[in-house]
Amino acid sequence: MIKLGVNSVLFRDYDFATAVKHIADCGYDGVEISAIEGMCEHLVLSDWKAQAAELKAIVADAGIEFVSMEEARLDEARLMLAYEAAAEIGIPVVNVGPGGASDVEQDIQASIELLAKMSEKAEPFGVTLCVKAHVNSAIYNTPTTLRAMESIRSPAFGIDMDPSHIYRANEDPEKALPAVLGRVRHVHIRDCKGRGSGPGAPRDQACGRGDIDLYGYCKAMVDGGYDGPVALEVIGVKEFALEDVCTIAAESYGYLNAILKALGAR
Repeated sequence: MIKLGVNSVLFRDYDFATAVKHIADCGYDGVEISAIEGMCEHLVLSDWKAQAAELKAIVADAGIEFVSMEEARLDEARLMLAYEAAAEIGIPVVNVGPGGASDVEQDIQASIELLAKMSEKAEPFGVTLCVKAHVNSAIYNTPTTLRAMESIRSPAFGIDMDPSHIYRANEDPEKALPAVLGRVRHVHIRDCKGRGSGPGAPRDQACGRGDIDLYGYCKAMVDGGYDGPVALEVIGVKEFALEDVCTIAAESYGYLNAILKALGAR
């Protein structure tokens, strides 16, 4: 069964307990905890030991689970803290972006080398490091994702396949997914309108509101045998009322759950 979760960055203006309560109420199976420095730190990596017990209790009491953590930055010192925290708290996947700039050869080489190094360092912790193709970064489309896959052999390395970034790289995610699915260990999901550099207004990131063929994408996931987590990641939500962020979460759950049920994956 594919598990559905929500990145807690959607609830950036609210505490983690509030986020988890409403994520669970919307029907999700789990939460991706945000440890994104400068944006949303429901998990403060420099102080994770003081938070660990409370975070575990919040999630357990809500009857859901941790599906992942987004640390975001490809930074060795922060990732080592993320691995320690993930191992203690019970978080199976740590998600990062690739860094660097698009179409700069030295940047993609540097990104792949650091991802390889940090994947090996993840192995003793029993944690998977996932990277996603990211607009304007060194790894930003299917060809650059494939370069990373071919170069990194660690079993602790995976791909976080976000259809919104692939769509904005002028590809069709439902057609691009099969080429990388063998190494996909996590999926960030949202919708978007148009192929601009940003994903658009938060409400337009709710699944089903944009231009991405998310039904086709989900079908490609299921047809390819993917059974990992799928976490809604909606950004740009600042000073939204709680009912507004809950609407985005609930609308996306209903859309994705209906599709995946029809496909026999839930």
